[in-house]
Amino acid sequence: MKLSEFQIAVDAEFGAGYGGVVVNDLVLASLGGRTAREALAAGIRPREVWLALCEATDVPESHRHGAGRPTPGEARGGSAR
Repeated sequence: MKLSEFQIAVDAEFGAGYGGVVVNDLVLASLGGRTAREALAAGIRPREVWLALCEATDVPESHRHGAGRPTPGEARGGSAR
């Protein structure tokens, strides 16, 4: 997951306004007591931060793949002909 994909996933799951609050204010014990913003600045991979946010906020498993990314097991590419 790229940082841009992380931001898209946050905005899609929490909304553009509230997503910023979650990223900046929610302290994530699983990331050493850092906020998502602090964890990203410390070099923790966006995917790891995204999954920690999902766990802390009870995001359903079906949403954890991230916005704009295929659901695990979903075929990539166009339709089969």
